[in-house]
Amino acid sequence: MSSSETERPHGADSPGEPAAGALPAVAPRLRALRRQASLTLEAAARAAGLSPAHLSRLETGQRQPSLPMLLALARVYGTTVAELLGETVVGRDAVIRAADMEPTVAGGWTYWQAGAPGRGMQALRVHVPYGSQGDVVRVHPGEEWLHVLRGRLRLRLGDTTHRLAAGDSAHFDSLTPHRIAAEDHDGVELLFVHTLLQSPTAALCLGPTPGDLS
Repeated sequence: MSSSETERPHGADSPGEPAAGALPAVAPRLRALRRQASLTLEAAARAAGLSPAHLSRLETGQRQPSLPMLLALARVYGTTVAELLGETVVGRDAVIRAADMEPTVAGGWTYWQAGAPGRGMQALRVHVPYGSQGDVVRVHPGEEWLHVLRGRLRLRLGDTTHRLAAGDSAHFDSLTPHRIAAEDHDGVELLFVHTLLQSPTAALCLGPTPGDLS
């Protein structure tokens, strides 16, 4: 999940300044979406697994969100990462052309929108670099499906660790605590699909847990 900040435990803020020019439009959109959802800063931060101070810094542009943070906030606000960032994705056409998939970097992860907005699922092609966000556990309503395109992935589901190679897939209930990390120094490339929440008040929790992924 490089030049942007790394995600931290609940209530902790990451050190360092955001990368110059990274995700310039996200701060005002985060604030507007929160207000549109009628959520206080404290309630939105709690639902996304962030501290209120950290979310405040994201909304004022003092910090830049990682991709997991964007996914968390998009779920809380009932929208997609693309819409949250103000990206233009071709309508709701059934076919998304490669030329229309512009890469975006967030927190070291690189992702490409692989689906249109306004659907019940969000599809992404994601590159996860080695040593990035491997300690972040995610718990939220819905389902996730991922498919390894290149490299090797370490997937922790609850108390079980799975190692996936190119061609392997995983489909799981995302209320199961889960973490992902790249096994190889070149990182891992995935197809990733997750269901979007319909309620902005649905609970979601992000943050490292004790121990490693081994």
